[in-house]
Amino acid sequence: MDPRRITAIFGSPRRKGNTARLLERAVAGAREEGATVDTIVLRDLNLSPCLEIYSCRHTGECRIRDDFQGVRDRVLGSAGLMLASPIFYYAVTAHTKILMDRFHSLWVKKNWADPLQAPSTAARRKGLFISAGATHGKKLFDGALLSVRYFFDTLETDLWKHLLFRGLEYEDDILKNPDYLQQAHRAGKELARALRVDAPAAPGA
Repeated sequence: MDPRRITAIFGSPRRKGNTARLLERAVAGAREEGATVDTIVLRDLNLSPCLEIYSCRHTGECRIRDDFQGVRDRVLGSAGLMLASPIFYYAVTAHTKILMDRFHSLWVKKNWADPLQAPSTAARRKGLFISAGATHGKKLFDGALLSVRYFFDTLETDLWKHLLFRGLEYEDDILKNPDYLQQAHRAGKELARALRVDAPAAPGA
């Protein structure tokens, strides 16, 4: 796991929607702090939903061969994770949920395929979740946050921070709220700094 590497996952179906723009600012902030950020746009990938074949219970490997394996390896090679998804019916987007479900093979690997493997002693990853929703409902983000927490835990990732913004529906609404973009930029910088502080010292340092 590279302590300076962050994977940023764009879960919005819009390339320039509110959530995508927020994540872009977070990525820019992290890069300004010297982090290497690998971006993944889920809408551009070939990702099948989980088909519950459960061959993964034997080896921990998903039988479906598509773009998931590449995403998995990039995520597991990073110390930081940024995930951005707008709210669709009080949940994350279909693109995002498909990815979450496919990572169940990792949970199966740890708990079924290799149950006797010694617990990892590596530092846990730090995760940033960014989301935008149209309404001002009190529980607007509750469902998504619960899913993200369990998803991150499967990846041995702590939900280090979440940025949740209400009242954003149309594609350019975020441009009317520059303070939201500033918060995302600042969070990206802070995540990169936190990873740098927690990075293990180089041998002989």
